[in-house]
Amino acid sequence: MKKYFSLSLLLLLMVNTPAEARVYLDINAPTFVQIPIVLPKWKAVNKTPPPLTAKVYDILSNDLTLAGFFKVIDHPRFPSPFREKEGVPKSNALQEWASFGGEILLVGETLLDSNSNLILKFHLFDLVEQKHLVGKQYEGPLQLLRKMVHRIADEVVLQLTGERGVHNTRIAFVSLQGGGKEISVSDFDGGELRQITQNQSLNLSPAWAPDGKNIAFTSYLRRNPDLYLIDPDGHNFRRLTSYPGLNAAPAWSPDGKKIALMMGMEGKSDIYLIDANGNNPKKLTTGHGNEASPTWSPDGKQIAFVSDRSGSPQIYIMGSDGSNVRRLTFEGSYNSKPSWSPKGDRISYCGRAEGRYDIFTIGVDGSGLQRVTSNSGSNESPCWSPDGRYIAFSSNRLGGSKLFIMNANGFNQRPLTSAKGGESSPAWSRQLE
Repeated sequence: MKKYFSLSLLLLLMVNTPAEARVYLDINAPTFVQIPIVLPKWKAVNKTPPPLTAKVYDILSNDLTLAGFFKVIDHPRFPSPFREKEGVPKSNALQEWASFGGEILLVGETLLDSNSNLILKFHLFDLVEQKHLVGKQYEGPLQLLRKMVHRIADEVVLQLTGERGVHNTRIAFVSLQGGGKEISVSDFDGGELRQITQNQSLNLSPAWAPDGKNIAFTSYLRRNPDLYLIDPDGHNFRRLTSYPGLNAAPAWSPDGKKIALMMGMEGKSDIYLIDANGNNPKKLTTGHGNEASPTWSPDGKQIAFVSDRSGSPQIYIMGSDGSNVRRLTFEGSYNSKPSWSPKGDRISYCGRAEGRYDIFTIGVDGSGLQRVTSNSGSNESPCWSPDGRYIAFSSNRLGGSKLFIMNANGFNQRPLTSAKGGESSPAWSRQLE
């Protein structure tokens, strides 16, 4: 079955376009106050099973909480007269929903028809100005329930911040499985978790292709650390490169035509560039140190990487042809694993401080250094969301290494999955439709 769903505007009410909409939250501000959003119980229409509507509600509530921009007031916390209220309120009833601290009201209903086609409708209201903001309807097969709910959450984020959310993105990462390490993939919220390699070897450093159709990674399946490709659903596993020595830490160019990676033999590694088919390796670095962990600027003109040419690992930037090398980091004795923000203005990296590792961000000109994790175990392997508003990373603060997500300023740090540990090296996909 073709995977698609339709989107239609409810024409019964006026709808502001994003360009005209008021921005309720400046997400680029250094600090911001979460918007209290009221989320009443959703209505199950006709013979729609109530557990299905409850599932929609739970996913949506969790999405809005994970977004980090909202203080979700869900219906179990309502005063008793409101807990069982559902459906779209009349305009003269909006004031009563503001009586317990909400500024935004999100209501909706679920309909499952006789052909197992799912219809989700929602309405968003401004309780302060007592007005309707947007109403939309999503339709699709039942198996796309999660995707449809994520679209609703993305639309809410768009209406209130001016930028669409990233709930319909996925994260690939390394997971410890028995004596090996495998590549796994999950949704933004940790749902739909799936292990996509099962070769009982060491599989490391996943990297999404810009079109989302392939994941590159390093595997020791044939003893040498070679570069492989696999589809996000676990199909079409194939070897891409098998040059002698290291073929590691792949990073796709923004146009998907090139891959930067770390290659080397006998203790010396350099940054190379290869075509997306694995051919035509070109050496970019020429120093005496070890070079590792390339990451591209969004315009494809520069590459940041790690080098110990100064005596300790630090972050450097060069042109995508290897020219104009300059050092970026000067604070800290061990800085590694850079990741360039899709916004183009900052680079996140892992730095050693006070005997453990934390996540830092810095402007591409070397200014504005910020430490965004602290006093919570060791934190490593940062990567940006495709909109540059979140950072995923691994942390051992709860015991074993687990994946966490936080807002780019370090706010709202929360675990991605319920796994006990053994997770590392997150890689975030671009927006998936």
